[in-house]
Amino acid sequence: MTGVLLIENRGAVRILTMNRPDKRNALNTELTRALLDGLRAADADETVACVLLTGAGQGFCAGADLSEFKDLVPEKRHLVDERAELTMQLHLSFSKMAKPVLTAINGAAMGGGAGLAIAGDLAVMAEGAKLGYPETRHGIVAAIVMANLVRQVGRKTAFELVALGEPVDSAAALRSGLVNRVAKDALAEAMLLAQKLAEVKPQALQATKLLFHEVADLPLEEALKRGRETNKRMRGFGK
Repeated sequence: MTGVLLIENRGAVRILTMNRPDKRNALNTELTRALLDGLRAADADETVACVLLTGAGQGFCAGADLSEFKDLVPEKRHLVDERAELTMQLHLSFSKMAKPVLTAINGAAMGGGAGLAIAGDLAVMAEGAKLGYPETRHGIVAAIVMANLVRQVGRKTAFELVALGEPVDSAAALRSGLVNRVAKDALAEAMLLAQKLAEVKPQALQATKLLFHEVADLPLEEALKRGRETNKRMRGFGK
């Protein structure tokens, strides 16, 4: 597929590549919608075991395409509402998918791009890449991406990232738990992880992911109860 999102299958791994390299893969409405549709389609495809998300060119994703902001004004409230809803659904979709998503952060990931970079279940970052939330420097707020960030790192680290807007390098991202691994070739390293995940029995892997995201924000007793129900269903996994 050509256009703003490239789709490629390598065995049971589906690679989604944001393809606006001249705009550093900035998220306009077209790309945002294509990503949401692409993730949902991969989740529904029985031939796909896991998904790998990366960016074309030198950058992963520069965040929201600011050139579209001129149309998102209070006088056009329906456009503002539609874009906010679309963005929210995109970031929510990662945790709602049954299949794991890996991100190969091949270059700069800023703002909404940083949000996508850490939204995956596993993240590999290139050695020279940067990740940050510079929204306050533009007089705006890292609003939708903040919810996921706070859940992945401690409050102090998250607040520093969104308040100061200073990017972090790959070593700092690894120390803070924003990414799993750092590599010279993020895509190649992420593919190795994806291929390992593709070898896991799909029913067990998908149940693991869904339970993981379900219990992450539950009180202990309720989380244990959800785990108990999955434990009961595990008896049929090998059939």
